[in-house]
Amino acid sequence: MNILRKQFLAHVGQTSPSPMLVEVERAEGVYFYTPEGKRYYDLIAGVSVSNVGHANPAVVKAVQEQAAKYMHVMVYGELVETPQVRYAKLLAEHLPGEIESIYFLNSGAEAVEGALKLAKRYTGRTEMISMRRAYHGSTHGVMSMMGQPEGEEWKQAFRPLLPDTKAIEFNDFEALTEITERTACVLVEPIQGEAGVRPPAKGYLEALRRRCDEVGALLIFDEIQVGMGRTGAMFASTRLGVTPDIICLAKALGGGMPLGAFAARHEIMDTLQTNPVLGHITTFGGHPVCCAAGLAAMEYLLANRVLEGVETKGALYESLLKDHSAVREIRRAGLLLAVELGRSDRLYRIMEIFKEIGILSDWFLFCDTAFRISPPLVITEAEILESVLLIREALDRLETELP
Repeated sequence: MNILRKQFLAHVGQTSPSPMLVEVERAEGVYFYTPEGKRYYDLIAGVSVSNVGHANPAVVKAVQEQAAKYMHVMVYGELVETPQVRYAKLLAEHLPGEIESIYFLNSGAEAVEGALKLAKRYTGRTEMISMRRAYHGSTHGVMSMMGQPEGEEWKQAFRPLLPDTKAIEFNDFEALTEITERTACVLVEPIQGEAGVRPPAKGYLEALRRRCDEVGALLIFDEIQVGMGRTGAMFASTRLGVTPDIICLAKALGGGMPLGAFAARHEIMDTLQTNPVLGHITTFGGHPVCCAAGLAAMEYLLANRVLEGVETKGALYESLLKDHSAVREIRRAGLLLAVELGRSDRLYRIMEIFKEIGILSDWFLFCDTAFRISPPLVITEAEILESVLLIREALDRLETELP
């Protein structure tokens, strides 16, 4: 083991006892490379972060130019900073409904934390409802909204968490009656990600929207993973035709830089200004370099009409993999795919094979029988075809080893 890997294990906090230990020297487009020159297909894009590809020239240029002008001054509350304002305006032009006020933060978990506080502040209520098999982040408040019972493995060691929270079953129409006049908000992924790419049943989000309206609860969409073009629309809520009261964004929002946000109508967002003043504050949220990167990435998506090809690319992956005998099912939303293998031992083994042959994939927190395909949205047809050959090679080996 080389010196850098030893120092990594000695000094960088680990999240599991068995890290991959693949060293990254550089990344470009849909690939990253080790110091030894081995090339990997990045088929998770940093978990739907690098939508415009690694080292996208437009994003790199924006970062360099903004860093040369100014980095951190004071982000929130007083100073007008061009990257932040320009990005907020562009986002508002594409967000659904009348959502036009964007509060920038550092991450997805922070975005959800801010959205939950905003819902309590606006409604004056305390009960918050999430969905089973939901993942929204790992901070204390957000962990409280991790859907039971699947989330207990992660939550139990950190209790007590927030009170007055509960989870209902996603796509269960009857469970909507649990949303009442006590409910401040319902937090939902319009397409469940860590559950293994689970789309909403026909009419479910519409029924959820109606129920929230009936009882005066706010509807919060977590589009952290599916936003910024992943489903083929800039925002999944637009594609699905249902507008939330608050929308949470992160991952691809920063174009590869750390950036999160929650957005709402002014009548909702403006309640954070009083009782108390500074109801939600942040030191680095909306950092000018991060906003410059995110703005450049979004402008790139729009100028190059990248979203128009997302559905076709996702369908191509699906069509080329669904006939393999090791594949039980493929669940898909645009370029977010869960390739179901049916068994966790097969899933863990194929991760090892992927590492050997040069593919970076991952599984889902609440679905350890399927692997993830969510490459940069700029992946070409030729790159899809080549990566599929590698995936099928891995699937062939898997069937030989674990019939």
